[in-house]
Amino acid sequence: MAKPRINIHIPTDLHALLYEEARRPGVTKTAIIEAALRTYFYPDSKTGLEERILDRLDKFDIRQGAMERDIAVCLETICHYVLYWLTRMEPIPDGERDAAQSLGKRRYDHFLNQVARNLSDGGVLENSNASLIRKTDGTSSSEDCPNE
Repeated sequence: MAKPRINIHIPTDLHALLYEEARRPGVTKTAIIEAALRTYFYPDSKTGLEERILDRLDKFDIRQGAMERDIAVCLETICHYVLYWLTRMEPIPDGERDAAQSLGKRRYDHFLNQVARNLSDGGVLENSNASLIRKTDGTSSSEDCPNE
């Protein structure tokens, strides 16, 4: 079936752009006008680039959801551990509280320094014994924790 022929009047600048684009190999004025009309009349149809971008965004959204779920699981695990630890620890006698708080502060500061040093070195957490190690040479980055 033959396509109907139409004559249109367009501004000179659009005609120049149409003519330049149609000079490329494999591109015709008809194909350019058809694509423009399809885009105008069917705005919901997507081009190949839009489809690929939407697919990538969908995959990104799925990965983001998985990360949020994993973080929620980690937070819930930590909360349960702290609750269990607090319910199982015996209270510190009044005479030893100041020393225990001082020791706890030193241990906590040491822990934060280990984490900061490990993160700056690009280290990872070893699953077997949960000690901080360096990624590159596998040597331990921990020092003895203050005990007294």
